[in-house]
Amino acid sequence: MAQVSTQAIQSGWETLSANPRLVVAVAGGALALVAALALYRRLRRTPGERFRALLAGRESVSVLLHPNPDADAMAAGIAVAELADSVDTDTVIQYTGQVRRQENRAFRTVLDVELDRIDHVSDLAAEAVVLVDHNTPRGFAGADGVLPFAVVDHHPGEGSGEAYTDVRTDYGASASVLAEYFRDTGSTPIPPDAHETEVTGATLSTRTATGLLYGIISDTNRLTRGASAEDFAAASYLQPGVDEDNLERIADPAVSTEALDVKARAIAGREIRGSFAVSDVGRVSNVDAIPQAADELVGLEGVTAVVVLGERDGTIHLSGRSRDDRVHMGRALDAAVGDVQDASAGGHARMGGGQIGPQVTADGSEEVPVLGREELLDRLFDAMDGER
Repeated sequence: MAQVSTQAIQSGWETLSANPRLVVAVAGGALALVAALALYRRLRRTPGERFRALLAGRESVSVLLHPNPDADAMAAGIAVAELADSVDTDTVIQYTGQVRRQENRAFRTVLDVELDRIDHVSDLAAEAVVLVDHNTPRGFAGADGVLPFAVVDHHPGEGSGEAYTDVRTDYGASASVLAEYFRDTGSTPIPPDAHETEVTGATLSTRTATGLLYGIISDTNRLTRGASAEDFAAASYLQPGVDEDNLERIADPAVSTEALDVKARAIAGREIRGSFAVSDVGRVSNVDAIPQAADELVGLEGVTAVVVLGERDGTIHLSGRSRDDRVHMGRALDAAVGDVQDASAGGHARMGGGQIGPQVTADGSEEVPVLGREELLDRLFDAMDGER
């Protein structure tokens, strides 16, 4: 048999030697097969594996949060940092604006999240920029000139990364996407009472697991608003590694006097038409009290969709909540003010936000609202009712 095989090989070699075109064809076919196998292996890799492999190819990355980051953004940031650390890639988590709401400040303090605040594109810590929880750089000078290396988000938008884009608008939180990445890579959440050495193989730290779970909880209102099956699955995966004491400290921080006052004004001053409510809380010093008031108002009996508006430094801030399948809040807010000068609005089905900038008089002496309050209220009610 060995002799026959040797003869066959020799005969084949002689045939190839006599036909150079056939040699080229065989070589080309072999190369094509190798390329196809490589592509197949690459496509078979999970998103988490592909993302970690991309991080491994960089010496350092800047993980950029959206302006005024919330818990979901910070959770996604520390998760990317932990994935990067597992492949020896340095990271700096950066942001612009302020960390304002009580629970967001508690998140940062309890989990000891190191954040670097930036004001200009030159402040970015690395050439490779990973955007989390938003898909278009914004909020700092030169932002429009930044081409992100990668994007991981759950918000609608047209932004993308040069090497990697994962935008899942059907997910309730970016934290759920990052939790899947750890699950994709076979990472085991470390229980809070266990030491890292007690868990073999790839791991997910208690700190990051706790942060990711709170990110999911906060962006889905405790998995009751806009939560997908994937959000529940992510929460279930994270649960064994969660430090419940730290989770409670983040979820129930002290509430500021102003936040309580704004909530009270929103409830007392609400205008209701059918099952929709709009409340103008007037001037506020902390605009983050406005969405907190919206969360409170949508829980009132008989109310299915709400918009709360307040003013700071001449800009009107809008925050909407919906538990009504007829009202896509992001679209409703856009329909209400999308055609107004210096206004922007949008969001998800269950929650949305927007701003209306002031209009400066011709002589520049004062700023006046673009819309009268009564007209604005009518627009908001009409938009929720589908009449705009």
